[in-house]
Amino acid sequence: MESQRVVVVVEDVAAARAALQWAVRNFIRSGDCITLLHVCPPARSRRKRRSLRLGGFQLALAFKDLCNGIAEAKVEIVVREGELGDTVVATVNQLGATTLVVGLHDKSFLYRSASQYERVRKLGCRVLGIRQHAAARDGSFNAELTQIETISLHVPPPKIPFPMFTLPLGVLWRRSKARRRK
Repeated sequence: MESQRVVVVVEDVAAARAALQWAVRNFIRSGDCITLLHVCPPARSRRKRRSLRLGGFQLALAFKDLCNGIAEAKVEIVVREGELGDTVVATVNQLGATTLVVGLHDKSFLYRSASQYERVRKLGCRVLGIRQHAAARDGSFNAELTQIETISLHVPPPKIPFPMFTLPLGVLWRRSKARRRK
């Protein structure tokens, strides 16, 4: 069996933690490489940028503890700075990931693009969106999986049914005079 490279988006929301828990229990096998990716918003001051990166790294370390149940799995932590959607797409493509695991919530980066699947089409891997159910009983874990297809459809450019060519009025006027002489 071939090992896969799984990138998990780390955010400070319950949906992201639920997505990682679901992936660890149902999807990730031993020998897979897991990359925990946290994206910090851009900051102008050096001190603010450093504190955001440190907070992101600490959050990713907390997520790494959830991966301890997988034997022989390699876990990496990547913290980047930039706009969340574009940075995730660029990092996933740069790492050559086979799967992206995202926790779906109301402010998820997948919902913030101009067209809903614009960013997903740029990815070269499978995208698993996990939404946590609000009604979890007895501390049990309920989640819903959504696999987002990344196959790009080739749509030819639209054809113009009746091409219209504009002609100067002088050309039309001359033609009408030529007909009278005959």
